Amino acid sequence: MNPTRQHASLSEAERLNAVASLGDPVRKRLFELLRESPHALSRDDCAQALGLPKSTIRAQLDRLAADGLLLVEFRKVGERTGPGSGRPTKLYTVAVGEVAASVPARHYDLAAELLAAAIQRSIDSSEDVGDALAQVAFEAGKRLGAGAGTIHNLLADTGYDPRPDGQGGTIMANCPFHRLSREHTGVVCQLNGSLLNGVLEGCADATHSIEPDAELSHCCARIVPRGA
Repeated sequence: MNPTRQHASLSEAERLNAVASLGDPVRKRLFELLRESPHALSRDDCAQALGLPKSTIRAQLDRLAADGLLLVEFRKVGERTGPGSGRPTKLYTVAVGEVAASVPARHYDLAAELLAAAIQRSIDSSEDVGDALAQVAFEAGKRLGAGAGTIHNLLADTGYDPRPDGQGGTIMANCPFHRLSREHTGVVCQLNGSLLNGVLEGCADATHSIEPDAELSHCCARIVPRGA
């Protein structure tokens, strides 16, 4: 089976589209069927399992694939291979293991993953947990930055809501870790700063730097031109 995409790799627009797509009861049943299946399924497999017409199943599978929820592959099934064995079958697997979206955008799942990884690293190595968190978040940011291409792409796709500050820099009008940051400000802001610095390195961005932002109405960090 093809590996599923990580939840955090979905942009906010993709998450919202995915949740909207699963609002249809047939598509929701199809997604759950494929998510629980240990192997890829064909249109006929799905139709038989759900007791629905193949034409209905085909249309809904194509919609789920178009919305980024399913992966599609073509291969021959059964024991016969080679000439005369028939055309490859269109098969479907889930592209994401779970789907969630919020307005405004929140990424408490990402924060939980980073905090858990930092605690585990600290336990395994006796490293200070704060240092472990900074390094874990930085490495995660590098991976995200490499995939996004630019830090502004990453900020937009992950719901930071970047906006020009009128001075050549960028503020982030939304904090993806809002509720956590209110109760655990120091920890979450350290995580966020390390993550964003990692994004800059992952993007190979030498023109910007991350600076603290004390304005409580938005994120605790801002992007500024390097040397400003």
